[in-house]
Amino acid sequence: MNWDKVNLMMVRLLIFLPIGMIAVSTASIFIKLCEAPSLIIATYRMIFASLLLLPMAGHQKIWRSWNRNELGWLVLSGFFLSLHFASWITSLKYTSVASSVVLVTTHPIFVGLGAWLFLKEPLGLQLFLGILLSILGSGLISYGDMTLSKEALIGDGLALIGAMTASGYFLVGRKMRRNQDLLSYIFPVYSTAGLALVLFSLLFQKPFFGYTTTTYLFMFLLALVPQLIGHTTFNWALRYLPASLVSITILGEPIGSTLLAYFILGEKLTLLKILGGISIFAGILIALKKKGGIQDHNDSVL
Repeated sequence: MNWDKVNLMMVRLLIFLPIGMIAVSTASIFIKLCEAPSLIIATYRMIFASLLLLPMAGHQKIWRSWNRNELGWLVLSGFFLSLHFASWITSLKYTSVASSVVLVTTHPIFVGLGAWLFLKEPLGLQLFLGILLSILGSGLISYGDMTLSKEALIGDGLALIGAMTASGYFLVGRKMRRNQDLLSYIFPVYSTAGLALVLFSLLFQKPFFGYTTTTYLFMFLLALVPQLIGHTTFNWALRYLPASLVSITILGEPIGSTLLAYFILGEKLTLLKILGGISIFAGILIALKKKGGIQDHNDSVL
């Protein structure tokens, strides 16, 4: 193994993963500021993201690298992603940013189990401790924010569905990114998710037009920042890190989202949320110390 290349990749991961974490933290704020149905917000997020990638994908003619088996996995990943956004974005209409984001980021539990069952990736003691600390932190953040109202329970349930479908998205991504370059993976996945969400919107008779200019702007920013910068960064990292490790890194999202919700939406920042954030960061740092996680691959996109 080329250790100079591995060390360089470690530096790149330490730079790009925090950027991706900050980028995805903006998603819940943009969603809350959009005055449109949840399915429409999810649809525009993925359609805008796909259209922004289209010129690059067309220039590189990425479809030449797909075979029938790989295309099936790409469609499955996109379908998981569409279900994730449909359920999670809807959850934000019923419950607070903190509760929704905390619950949807429980996906490391499902990713870790799925990676162990299907990808034969060992959990490892450090990763296990990291998951425990991060889940504990998530619980502290949500403890003082959750209510027992009917609407909040619906939102909480939808956020958990979002966590489970996100785990499927990450596991398929880990499988495909081992031998596939970044653009050839994300373009069909994002496009599949967008098309699936268009069908969902038509099925539930949600109007695609007639919203304010501000709402369209926030939906575009949703595609640009948390999707193209945030999600794409994590999809890039899946080539070099186990799915469970990438997944737990995203647990920093509740911290960023909670802080942004405090300053922008006026949601209260309590002592429990601060302590929970510290616990999540501790879990991430412990998990990132896992030995042997980085793989020596080439990727020309980042």
